[in-house]
Amino acid sequence: MNRASTSFLLPDPAQMALIDAAASRVVPVRDLMEHAGRAVTRAVRRHVAPCRVLVLCGPGNNGGDGYVAARRLAEAGWPVAVAALAPPRPDGDAAHAASLWRGPVVPFGAAEAARADLVIDAVFGAGLSRDIDDDLARVLAAARRIVAVDMPSGIDGATGAVRGYAPHAEMTVTFVRAKPGHLLLPGRDMLGRLVVADIGMPDSVWDAVAVRTWQNEPGLWQVPQDPVDSHKYTRGVVSICSGASMPGAARLAAAGARAA
Repeated sequence: MNRASTSFLLPDPAQMALIDAAASRVVPVRDLMEHAGRAVTRAVRRHVAPCRVLVLCGPGNNGGDGYVAARRLAEAGWPVAVAALAPPRPDGDAAHAASLWRGPVVPFGAAEAARADLVIDAVFGAGLSRDIDDDLARVLAAARRIVAVDMPSGIDGATGAVRGYAPHAEMTVTFVRAKPGHLLLPGRDMLGRLVVADIGMPDSVWDAVAVRTWQNEPGLWQVPQDPVDSHKYTRGVVSICSGASMPGAARLAAAGARAA
């Protein structure tokens, strides 16, 4: 499948896990993580002026993206600190990203989140499938401004549901494709500006999974071609019934059918 034919797909978290596994056989996960962290850095630098940043990192690959973003922002001269919910799994790709961070590491707490001008939420991504605990909720609630990596922590990437608590981000940076939870309520209203970043995922990965959900946009619409001998009776008949007192919706539908 080529890039254009997959541009409307909305893989859920389980399907993204299969896509990531397929990609890892072609491109090292560390490289994709580096690209993801750089994408977050670019989006943040375009969105806000330099300020004090706290990056909240989880133990998984979402946290690994956060460590890369912290390093890249610090290299650009921003004052950055990292707070880790838990250390990454030893010898994993996120642990490698964490090992490259040479800046300050502060306690994972509400006081540190409140002190920062901007908090980058890289705790849990779109794959979260359980409620977050009260301690994490307090830390996220203390942040004045949040940019989320992949998905604001607490939003289910498959359904858009809030799992216990989720913060309102002013920008969310996700990768490869949007997920259903980015477009479904209530999660959709908590993302802020949604940035979908290309991180160099090979096109061949789409052969590894059958995604059945699409984002409805004009590129998917197909208008039938009428033959030269067609007329109004070969194109079908639309009957619209309405009540006598409030026919507005029916009139709009009739006008749309006539235009079509």
